[in-house]
Amino acid sequence: MQFTVGVAGHSGYGGAELLKLLAHHPSCLPILLDHREPEAARSHLPRLPFTPEAVRKTHLDAVLLATSPEVSLEAVPWLLESGTRVVDLSGAFRLQTAANYERWYKAPHTAPEFLKQAVYGLPEFNRREIAGAHFVSNPGCYPTAANLALRPLLAANLIDRACGIVCDAKSGVSGAGRKPSLKTSFCEVANNFSAYSVLHHRHVPEVLLTSGLEEHELSFTAQLIPIERGILETIYFRATPENLALIEATYRAQYAAEPFIRIHPPGTFPDLHAVARTNFCDIGFVTHPATGRAVIVVVIDNLVKGAAGQALQNLNLMLGLPETDGLL
Repeated sequence: MQFTVGVAGHSGYGGAELLKLLAHHPSCLPILLDHREPEAARSHLPRLPFTPEAVRKTHLDAVLLATSPEVSLEAVPWLLESGTRVVDLSGAFRLQTAANYERWYKAPHTAPEFLKQAVYGLPEFNRREIAGAHFVSNPGCYPTAANLALRPLLAANLIDRACGIVCDAKSGVSGAGRKPSLKTSFCEVANNFSAYSVLHHRHVPEVLLTSGLEEHELSFTAQLIPIERGILETIYFRATPENLALIEATYRAQYAAEPFIRIHPPGTFPDLHAVARTNFCDIGFVTHPATGRAVIVVVIDNLVKGAAGQALQNLNLMLGLPETDGLL
């Protein structure tokens, strides 16, 4: 069965990655939706104006929004009313309340009635809810890595939350999007390494919502490194020696059947080359029982498992297709 899938924001990094993946998908035909002029010309693919009239007339099976939160806030209501499935890659509907969105995104939420309709699209934890859903909010890249590393251990009560958790996160420049800015210009990024949005990063509440942590229990710092793509997070916490001994078994039990999660043997660590241009998330860790310390290293490609790949994973589930289609 062939499904027609509209891609809005296809000229951005995330949208372009979606098109690359869909080009190899056995069941999905991509259609370019132009939401601004001019957009990059890709004449070999069909294209439509991104309007309610065009979407309704074409009867698209799904629309992937690789757009800014502002565009998604405007488009999601009429897309859902048209009957099409939606996967939104922006942060517009990831948080549960308008107040939370306004605090972290520094803007009013103009479609609060749709927040409760959005299923948070982290398949490893929400697969049942995603399957058959009409509206999925794709997770952010930093929270994807952090929650895949932390949630199984927190659920098993293996982390001493009173000691706090430190997440030191580093990302390639593509995570900032394609829109030009001084911060991501060549002279600012090359041969440089900088922290940003310290204590105020908009991805923090996603980590809290999925992991169950309170804000005071997590210290998260995002840093920009001079590479094109990739996220590496180094996570530090404390636990009893007995709990430290259970980390590997907990990970392997949680992720034994997951197609995109790979657990490294204790004391070995993944790097960015291992996951570049793939939908994999690789997790390595080391423990020090004498002091109760543990360190996790988790890596993903921010444009794939952190954006387009996870969106396609969600779309496959929504359409009743094999979850790995177009991704393996």
